[in-house]
Amino acid sequence: MVRRTSLAEVAESLPRTLRQEGADVRVFLPWTMGLDASPLQSLREVGTVRVKDGTTKAEVTIHAANLGDLPIYLIDHPTLFRSRHPYGDEEGPYADNWRRYAVFCRAVLESLPLIQFSPDVIHGLDWTTGLIPVIRELEYATKQPNHPASNAGTFFSVHNLAMQGAFEREILPQIGLPHRVFTAVHGVELGGKVNYLKAGAEFATIVGTSSPGNVLRVQQNERGAGLVETFRRRAKELVGISNGIDYKAWDPANDPLLPQPFSLKDKELLGKKKCKASLQEKLGLDNGARIMVAAVIGRLDADSGFDVLAEVLTSILERNIEVVLLGNGKLEVLERVRTVEQTFTGRCRLIDALHPSAAHTLLGGADILISPSHYHSSNQLCAIALRYGVVPIVYSGAGLDDTVTDHEKDPKKGTGFTFKAYNGESLLDGIDAARKVYKEPADWRTLVGRCMKQDFSWQATAADYLKAYRRVTRRAKTSAVDE
Repeated sequence: MVRRTSLAEVAESLPRTLRQEGADVRVFLPWTMGLDASPLQSLREVGTVRVKDGTTKAEVTIHAANLGDLPIYLIDHPTLFRSRHPYGDEEGPYADNWRRYAVFCRAVLESLPLIQFSPDVIHGLDWTTGLIPVIRELEYATKQPNHPASNAGTFFSVHNLAMQGAFEREILPQIGLPHRVFTAVHGVELGGKVNYLKAGAEFATIVGTSSPGNVLRVQQNERGAGLVETFRRRAKELVGISNGIDYKAWDPANDPLLPQPFSLKDKELLGKKKCKASLQEKLGLDNGARIMVAAVIGRLDADSGFDVLAEVLTSILERNIEVVLLGNGKLEVLERVRTVEQTFTGRCRLIDALHPSAAHTLLGGADILISPSHYHSSNQLCAIALRYGVVPIVYSGAGLDDTVTDHEKDPKKGTGFTFKAYNGESLLDGIDAARKVYKEPADWRTLVGRCMKQDFSWQATAADYLKAYRRVTRRAKTSAVDE
């Protein structure tokens, strides 16, 4: 299955690794338009469930399949999911996403008896699953003690604080929630709206953030995205776990998409140099081993920091740096980049698509990764770049402290460069710091080697999640006794 986002990577790789560690894991997904079911084995319908949907009930079909040894359950509804994309279309988010994901959350819980599964922990990822902890507590824990959802604890991962699923309060009766939960403290209200992300963060047994350092960061006013008070109140139930990397899919030593594999055994980085030369030739860039190649990967918008990069893109190119942008964005943004591309022929290239093979070859040949986002909900892109010997340049306040160590602060342990202020001039300072080291080939090889040694494997991540799940089960049992 093609993974379009880092969240999708987590949803596949984490449960795979947990199963390898002996956990009985099941994955639930909405069957939306664009979902490629061809890699699934033994796809079959197992039954239907009826769940609250306004004043009526929605009939939802549950399909079961396997992705290798990983059980997958697809939540299927013809108009809510199958005929539409996960979140929205070219016109923006769907207006009834509140309804779609309320039905999804209810269908997941109601399907547990159907598939004969009694989980110890229900793990939700981001706002689309935020109602699961609420519904489990209000409708199963006390009212249906024999239901499989009743005794399960909940772990809620806050992956992306920028997307919270906020809707008008009038939807409360439509999604089957009582008005008494429309409160700021231990409730679903934020800014006068029903907030699905806040709901998960308030009602879950344990709440997860994207890294250990992020536990304190989300409790700060400038980082909490409106949920600071929730995170502060729930500080004892907050855990930070960095995402892992699938090193089977992202390993330059065994990457079939690279023109030349390379690893730490290659002390002179000859394989990476060949990848760089191939990339330059393929993209029509000026060919030169000592010309620094910078990769920019992601959506070209303000959320990804492209507004800051755009301020100084010309200045970067004038520094004899070749910039390759792999991503998409609004038409006017793409046209602006195309104009720069034509002005700096042989120095700037735009690849207007997010395609896995292009990312592999770009990282194989790039020297640095410019990742200027104000906040990173995931460490994965930078962690993958490190394994490919690509040195990241990131904003110091972006939340990547557990992934990227600033070389200027600690030359012996540094794995990247940070820029201090969130503006173009400061970004240039970070790039210039990297260029200074790049001009010393031996120092640069040492830095690249250190980057490639970093271990962000899913095995280490899965071990941290298993520890967190044990906390969930302990607290869930305590809560059951208290009741």
